[in-house]
Amino acid sequence: MEWVETTAKTLEAAREAALDRLGVGADEAEFDVVEEPKPGLFGRTRGQARIRARVRPTPVRPKQERRRRTKGDKSRSRDKAPAAKASGEKTPGDETSGNGADDGDAAEHAAPAAAKRSGTSNNSSRGGRRGTSNNKQQESTMNDQERPESPVSPQEVGDAAVSFMNDLVTAFGSAGTAELTVDGTELDVQVRGEDLGLLVGPGGRTLNAVQDLVRVAAQRRLGDHETRLRIDVAGYRERRSAALAKFAADVAQQVRDSGTARSLEPMTSADRKVIHDALNEQDGVESTSSGEDPYRRVIVQPT
Repeated sequence: MEWVETTAKTLEAAREAALDRLGVGADEAEFDVVEEPKPGLFGRTRGQARIRARVRPTPVRPKQERRRRTKGDKSRSRDKAPAAKASGEKTPGDETSGNGADDGDAAEHAAPAAAKRSGTSNNSSRGGRRGTSNNKQQESTMNDQERPESPVSPQEVGDAAVSFMNDLVTAFGSAGTAELTVDGTELDVQVRGEDLGLLVGPGGRTLNAVQDLVRVAAQRRLGDHETRLRIDVAGYRERRSAALAKFAADVAQQVRDSGTARSLEPMTSADRKVIHDALNEQDGVESTSSGEDPYRRVIVQPT
């Protein structure tokens, strides 16, 4: 890296200017003081500080000597391979082979569980990755009629969620009861009562965690099932949805007036859906999502 030269009233200011030009931190650079400011009368200084700086060179890694294999080494490695396979040990050839038994076992374990339940044979996975891709393709092409129906009804899942929430409210020392509404596979559990703020938490974060907990508890108790469960406490989600819809309308008006896009704060997937649905009803704007959870956010831009 070439040296850069900077001047300033003090050495520290000159160093900072050099780091800005190099774009590195102080621990990644080395400095050479060319000239220092000289003391003058009444505590003043004369002249300027001048330094040279560059990025600290990275030390070159020493080359490792590689011993060339002779014909004798190759023959010995071939003799060891059968013994290693007989004892169950992996050899380098087994690890890199695309047709070996190890690749086949790995592909068999990687096959989707749904393919096994549907009776799809995994014998083709013995051929390596090609067998796994075939299983995945078969699984992706299965339609809803071919999938085995869940033995658990939505009502059973909802009853388990209501029982869990009633016990949780009691454990929190609050007074309240849970009510269930079933619409096909859509389950809506409303908890109404007094002193339920602890179950909601700041920004609804506790409520979101409780909802995930109820889903896991129902799945472990009843097994796999095709339902969508929604938990609400003291009408919090209804009030938040109304507030988010009003906020989305205000943002849409600001974007239309300014003609420039606006990026909102990161939100959960449920809140982003409310924002998108509200913006779909607004003219002159459109919305997209950007980033990765938990920092994914909505971008509102004019059309």
